[in-house]
Amino acid sequence: MLSPKIMLVTGSVLGFLSVALGAFGAHALKDFLTANQRLATFETAVQYQMYHSLALVTVGIVGLLLPKSDFGWVGLLFLVGIFIFSGSLYILCATGIRWLGAITPLGGVCFLAAWLWLAIKVWTSR
Repeated sequence: MLSPKIMLVTGSVLGFLSVALGAFGAHALKDFLTANQRLATFETAVQYQMYHSLALVTVGIVGLLLPKSDFGWVGLLFLVGIFIFSGSLYILCATGIRWLGAITPLGGVCFLAAWLWLAIKVWTSR
């Protein structure tokens, strides 16, 4: 049986890896994509928004269960990541302004930092 702490740390590490692999796929494999690029980009924005919204809710629950641990920065990083990552992709899809894609990775960095910070905070909590 896995302890809640191990599950939370494992989930955090897997969340980190999913963002990293998603970024790899978006950049390294883009030459193989032939479908409607705007729709695919929009779907990516929606998926990342949903995943990280659920992560934000989970962090809130964890914060309630472990009140002596401060998960505020983790939640803030998830929230900022959603706005920058998904928000820039939504605007890119709606307007076609391609330079917005240049700020999208900043949101991904926020996601990576949030997942990593969550793993560290849970691991070091009592």
